[in-house]
Amino acid sequence: MIESKHIKYKTGYKYQLCAEVYFVTNCYPKKDITTQFLILTTKGELTIKSGYAWDGPSGISIDTKDFMRGSLVHDALYQLMRMSLLSLKFKCEADKHLQDICIADGMWRIRAWWVYKAVANFGHSSTLPRNKKEEKIAP
Repeated sequence: MIESKHIKYKTGYKYQLCAEVYFVTNCYPKKDITTQFLILTTKGELTIKSGYAWDGPSGISIDTKDFMRGSLVHDALYQLMRMSLLSLKFKCEADKHLQDICIADGMWRIRAWWVYKAVANFGHSSTLPRNKKEEKIAP
């Protein structure tokens, strides 16, 4: 076997999932989407596999336990949009799902509303392919 002379990596992630999780969303692609870490079925069933990395709550937000599941699902759905695998028409559903999960996890409704308003008003650029995490090579 030949030793690898280079590695490929991406920066900008804070968290890594330790066990596979499953969510039901209101995002319904025309065909099932399968990537290395994400599966989204035409029925809106989202599976996020162990090892998936995400950056958690963005902006001036505080990373609290009532924000973690919501940020995970939201980041996964936005990533599928950035990859042009999920239509941008599902952005509103992804934003609303973030709010709903945060409330279910105990976040105050007013804070969850502010979170929703922030992603609804300022999150569009994070769904665009030009904002994918850049792949880097070392050395």
